[in-house]
Amino acid sequence: MTSEKTVQPDLSGPGPSVAAVIIGRNEGARLVACLASVAPLVDRMVYVDSGSSDGSVSAARAAGAEVVELDMSRPFTAARARNAGFARLGSDHGGDLVQFIDGDCRIDPVWISRAVSFLQATPRAAVVCGRLHEVDVDASVYNRLCDWEWDTPVGRTQACGGIAMMRRAAVAQAGGFREDLIAGEEPDLCQRMIAQGAEIWRIDAAMGYHDAAIYRFGQWWKRNVRAGHAFAEVGDLHPALYPAARRRMVFWGAVLPAVALAGAVFFLPAALLAAALYAASAGRSSWRFARRGFPAVDAAKSGLLLTLSKLCNIQGAATYRFRRLRGKASRIIEYK
Repeated sequence: MTSEKTVQPDLSGPGPSVAAVIIGRNEGARLVACLASVAPLVDRMVYVDSGSSDGSVSAARAAGAEVVELDMSRPFTAARARNAGFARLGSDHGGDLVQFIDGDCRIDPVWISRAVSFLQATPRAAVVCGRLHEVDVDASVYNRLCDWEWDTPVGRTQACGGIAMMRRAAVAQAGGFREDLIAGEEPDLCQRMIAQGAEIWRIDAAMGYHDAAIYRFGQWWKRNVRAGHAFAEVGDLHPALYPAARRRMVFWGAVLPAVALAGAVFFLPAALLAAALYAASAGRSSWRFARRGFPAVDAAKSGLLLTLSKLCNIQGAATYRFRRLRGKASRIIEYK
C-alpha cells in the first residue's frame, strides 16, 4: 500500500501581484476613505464610476486610481461595473489576484496579506472573503442588522458577497459577472467557478468596514426587495443555491399572508393562527438577537424586521417574475 505525499506550496518566493477593482456611484466621503484604505495595499487600483455627479471621478484620480467611466446610455449594474474594471486590468498586466470592493467600504489593513497567504496555501480556492463589519452599528437598527448579516460561517461556502479577493484566471475562465443581474451576481459567479472545480472560502479574518448608511425604514425595505429579486433570479439559474431561504420567503411572504387574508374573510381562526405564527417568529428572532448581544430594544425591533423582510423579499421576487413574463429587463433597485 502506498501513501500519498502532500505537497505544500512554496511561500518563500515573491508574492503574487494584487490589483483592486473599486466600483461606486456618488459615494462621496465614503469613496475617499475606500481609496485611502486600498491604495497602500495593492499594486494597481481601478475605479469604475457609474454616472456619479459628486466629484467621485476626480477623487479617484487624485488617489492614484485608473478610472473607467461607464457609458450612461446603458443600464448600470454592479456586475457591469466589476466587469469593466476587470477588463481594464487586461490579460497581461493585471494582478494575479483581484480584490473587488464597493466604494462604500474600507479594507482592513491586514486583509490583503491574509487573503494572499490563504490563496497561496490553498491552490483550489478561487475566491476568499472574510468578516465584513458595519462602520456604525449604533447609528440605526438597520445598520446593526446589516452587521449581523455579514457574520456568515467560516469555511468552504457556496458564495461570497461583493467584497472578496479572487484569482484573475478563475474569473476569466468563468466568464466574469453576468451583467444582466441587478443583484446576486457574486453567488452566480461563485456557482460557475464551483462547477469548474474551484472552491470558495470564508476565513476568520477582518476584511473590511461597510457603510450601509440605512437610517430610514424605506431604505431598509428597498434593500430587502432587492434581496428577494436576487433570490428569485439567481434561484432560476442555480436551483440548488439557497433553497431554504426561498422556501421561507414564499411561506412567510406569500402563503401565510394569503391564509390570513382568506381567514379574515371566511374563517377568522385561520387569520388568528397566522397572526400568532408571525408573532412567534418575531419573538423567537428577537430572543436570538438578544443572545448575540443586541441591546434589548434593537433585539425586539430586529426580530420584527427579520419577520417583515419576507414580505419585502416576495415583492422583489414577484417584480422579477412579472418583468420576466412581460419580456422586460430587470432594473436596478437602489436604496441610498
